[in-house]
Amino acid sequence: MAETPSTSPPLSFPPGLRITTTEMHTGGEPLRIVESGFPQPEGATILEKRAWLRAHADAYRKLLIFEPRGHYDMYGAVLVPTDLPEADLAAIFIHNEGYSTMCGHAVIALGRYAVDRGLVAAVSPETRVVIQCPCGPVPAYVTCKDNVTSDVRFTSVPSYVFAADVEVEVPGVGEVRVDITYGGAFYAVLPASRLGLDLAACQWSVLADQAFAVTKAVQAKVKIHHPDHPDLAFLYGTIVTDGGDHVTCASSSDPSTSSTSSVCVFADKQVDRSPCGSGTTARVALQYSRGVLSLGQKRHFRSGVTGTLFTGCAVQEVKIAGAGMDGNDVIGVRAEVSGNAYYTGTSIFMVESSDPLAGGFLPR
Repeated sequence: MAETPSTSPPLSFPPGLRITTTEMHTGGEPLRIVESGFPQPEGATILEKRAWLRAHADAYRKLLIFEPRGHYDMYGAVLVPTDLPEADLAAIFIHNEGYSTMCGHAVIALGRYAVDRGLVAAVSPETRVVIQCPCGPVPAYVTCKDNVTSDVRFTSVPSYVFAADVEVEVPGVGEVRVDITYGGAFYAVLPASRLGLDLAACQWSVLADQAFAVTKAVQAKVKIHHPDHPDLAFLYGTIVTDGGDHVTCASSSDPSTSSTSSVCVFADKQVDRSPCGSGTTARVALQYSRGVLSLGQKRHFRSGVTGTLFTGCAVQEVKIAGAGMDGNDVIGVRAEVSGNAYYTGTSIFMVESSDPLAGGFLPR
């Protein structure tokens, strides 16, 4: 039996509202790029604009992410004016629960989008596009040949292990150990075996439930902080892996010889179809801290959902003051993550005033 849909309250949108978007996907994970029709957020910084949208225009997020225009696992990026002189564009990320601080799959897609739309002039063989994310500016490098764009790589903000081997009590499972690591957003990371699961054979719904339970257990036990801004200090989700974070890479020249799989469950049990860009960054930081991955050593990160690949490596060691769980300084990395994004369409969304589901709904 279907559960009662979770609906938004009746809303009054402006007459004749039209929201235009470009639709893309990266590794199977959708990205709805909002180009016009969204309210222009107030605020001097991107974090202030993110807070303004959450407080004053959240109905628009639900309009595009929830059904009937979206779905439970829809993801979007709202283009907003940048407040950094070095940035070419700025984006606020939206999903089924709210607003993210970083999204690697979106950065990969937005890199292509910026060059293809002429927001940044194409330069062969590679065009640099700086995308301002809530976690900070992220440079992306778009391969360009004969004015045709293809694969994209980006360099992360400083990423690090916030806490290692934290023990939490997960209902129905018992006590498990997780690592908490930051790649523009905070994740709990653990092998599927600690949950009694087989990543390759597990149903999405079962894995999502278990990963979400881990997220809640960590949130209940661990107070997360970020050295730059309190709005960055929250656990975004849980990454369930094949155990590759504890296995030394076999080769420094061929990343395919040391691939590792995972599934990221974030927000309100939202399942990432891609290998997860910020999650890959977080796992690179974790593997570097464990001595599994060395500087410049590339590794394939495979989605346990679609089988698609990102390539990740640590390119620079950095020291982050006061970033550890106990307020201690930590050694982290800037990671490089590469992948491919593809266009799937364009949309114009509208609202009829008589529509009883104008505000959107999510079946649970």
